[in-house]
Amino acid sequence: MRQKFALDLIVVNGENASIGNGLSRADAEALLAAGADVITTGNHVWQKFDLRDFLDDSPYIVRPANYPSANPGVGSTVIDAAGRRVLVMNVAGVVYGEPLADPFDAVEGMLARNEGKYDISVLDVHAETTSEKQAIARVFDGRINVIWGTHTHVQTSDARILPGGTAYITDLGMTGPKESILGVKSELIIRKLRTHMPVKFEVAGGEVRGEGAIFTLDGNGKAVSAECLRF
Repeated sequence: MRQKFALDLIVVNGENASIGNGLSRADAEALLAAGADVITTGNHVWQKFDLRDFLDDSPYIVRPANYPSANPGVGSTVIDAAGRRVLVMNVAGVVYGEPLADPFDAVEGMLARNEGKYDISVLDVHAETTSEKQAIARVFDGRINVIWGTHTHVQTSDARILPGGTAYITDLGMTGPKESILGVKSELIIRKLRTHMPVKFEVAGGEVRGEGAIFTLDGNGKAVSAECLRF
């Protein structure tokens, strides 16, 4: 994909890339070895215990910044891409989610702490509601070059340039089994919804679909395009 689309930076949300929930250290290392430059995460980041040390060891994986500061890892990192310093940030929403610190304040904090240390900034908003993702994008429109949403596993059709110049999409979608409900065998999700009884989820089989977005910036960091991607 890097060669096909001439990509300078690839950010992968690794949430639930491992069997069950979360992301294991081995799978995180596999994603980086496969070509991901940075891995962002989400509310299941603490699910696999062996990832916790990796959050402190690697500058190429971040967790939502609005978890307590004493937790492993950090919410942002700065890496080089095509000779530009790119600030990659990660924050979690709080609407219908955990009672975390305010995500707006967390983003403000990351921008302030990294002032003068980056040329381009990007943000992964891992949140339940489209309204919260859009609200964060509107607040930082023009201050962050690229903002995308994750967590709801369904790609949205609103990839665009916001009025202030930020490239944006509400949700990147899901990479996983095409014939499933959020990657899980459909019959299990249906049983859960119809009976309200505990059900052990299993990953569906069959053809796998990838989803995401490609954002293009000019030499000055100005957003030129935002396009949905399916592969």
